[in-house]
Amino acid sequence: MKPYKAVIFDLDGTLLDTLADLAASLNAVLTRHGYGPQPLHAVRRYLGNGAERLCRLALPKSVKEEEFQTIFNEFKAYYKDHCHIATKPYDGILGLLKGLQAQGIKTAIVSNKPDESVRALRDDFFPAVTLAVGQTEGIPRKPSPTMVEKALHDLGIKKDDAVYIGDSEVDFETARRAAMDVILVSWGFRDRAELKALGKAVIVDTREALSAYLLGSVQKSD
Repeated sequence: MKPYKAVIFDLDGTLLDTLADLAASLNAVLTRHGYGPQPLHAVRRYLGNGAERLCRLALPKSVKEEEFQTIFNEFKAYYKDHCHIATKPYDGILGLLKGLQAQGIKTAIVSNKPDESVRALRDDFFPAVTLAVGQTEGIPRKPSPTMVEKALHDLGIKKDDAVYIGDSEVDFETARRAAMDVILVSWGFRDRAELKALGKAVIVDTREALSAYLLGSVQKSD
């Protein structure tokens, strides 16, 4: 038996509760352009595939591409300035990260958010996390395994010695394509029933259960 040498986390819905700020930013820009605001439960469903996908799902399919790009760019700028109002780590996450660090387990964040935002949120909330990787131009977003593979390379860790943790079907598919172990958390943007329907994966419902899995008696076998 041996523990994982690295843990790669999704950000939104896994480490950080970002839903309120994302919804408020989206609705501020939608309203500015004459579109109705989206309810919180709808925004929750739209999340997981990056900011561009979020905006596309929130707008009518009839929106012209030029108008969409204007709204998308305004959303990114607005959210950048309003992403710390209600956003906070889920209870127990900081303690979990501290425990991983104490055991010498490397950590990274891989998110479909723009790279600049991911790094800023890491610096603000999780400065002890070794590495933060967000979406950049020319790099495919999750569920492509590219960003996860980059994180593993930069950490100097083999995929067999790491686990990927997320909260959605995008994260499940990312881990599958990367041929990595995966843990799904049910406190984020998808509930347990939705996660269970995806296929074989460890699902945890509390930060305590996740901590026990990573730091307690349940360890990855050789």
